[in-house]
Amino acid sequence: MATDTKVLTAHVPIRLAERVEAMASRLERSRGWVMKQALAAWVDQEEERHQMTLEALEDVDAGRVIDHHTIQAWADCLGTDAPLPSPTK
Repeated sequence: MATDTKVLTAHVPIRLAERVEAMASRLERSRGWVMKQALAAWVDQEEERHQMTLEALEDVDAGRVIDHHTIQAWADCLGTDAPLPSPTK
């Protein structure tokens, strides 16, 4: 089954290229396969980070925040004999 593709070109540091080549050899895969796996994982991670940022900004806009002093007091008491309960929104 043929799939549409597009060639992307990137200059990478020699050491990184050598690591990719070593991994491809170890996995008995092509460098292209390793690069596609790495790029797909990175894009997925960045998309998730962006979505989480948007959700966090919605919380801020809706006032679902905990002020800094409350968080600092909670963090300062961690590991003590009298820890405070976890702050809630």
